[in-house]
Amino acid sequence: MILFKNALVRWPCRNMVNGLSTAALGRPDYEKALAQHEAYVQALRSCGLDVTVLAADETHADSVFVEDTAVLSERVAVIARPGVPSRLGEEKAVAAALRSHYPRLEAITAPGTLEGGDVFRAGDHFFIGISGRTNPEGARQLAKILQKQGYAATSVPLRAVLHLKTGVAYLENDRLLACGEFLDQPLLSGFQIVPVAVAEAYAANSIWINGRVLVPAGFPQTRKNIEAFGYEVVPVDVSEFRKLDGGLSCLSLRF
Repeated sequence: MILFKNALVRWPCRNMVNGLSTAALGRPDYEKALAQHEAYVQALRSCGLDVTVLAADETHADSVFVEDTAVLSERVAVIARPGVPSRLGEEKAVAAALRSHYPRLEAITAPGTLEGGDVFRAGDHFFIGISGRTNPEGARQLAKILQKQGYAATSVPLRAVLHLKTGVAYLENDRLLACGEFLDQPLLSGFQIVPVAVAEAYAANSIWINGRVLVPAGFPQTRKNIEAFGYEVVPVDVSEFRKLDGGLSCLSLRF
């Protein structure tokens, strides 16, 4: 079981209301987003994390979704290379902040693209989604870096979702919260699946942190399914970030 000590987040910029989105849920309310982000940070701290908050980056509308900029473990930090041109550059401030925690940073380079939302870790095994944001070359580079540090890596092709963690969340103890295309994915057959109904698909992006599970507010069946396995659930309202295709995991890097 991996216990987390730190989290890195980035304060929402005013330009976030112009961020990338396919959700068709309307324009985010910026002031509401600020309050939700502050509550999210407090939820991280309630799980025992020391949270570093980076300043807002007005030049990058999607920069609040800091998870996409890196993949972190206790042995190595890998700076990602976002798969959308408008997001290139977000990773620079994150890399600068991580240098105080890691003596050396690895990085994904062109023509590879990789976003952290496409990567989940189960023990010493990393699963890397091949998506519209993470290409096979980016996944290959990440796997090579991880394998040098003694980790295993498996690529998982995605059919419909934006990121791998849009549809799955590792809950430790060989359990995987999963929805849709991941319920019958052979590459994930070694896990005990905690299912998420299609109607609550957004809740598949939850986060296990030090024995607690942060779950988006407003999805009672998913909460009930998780609690049935003995986890303490912490509901967190991130409705304004959902309007930008963002979920709970997207808003932080935990390490």
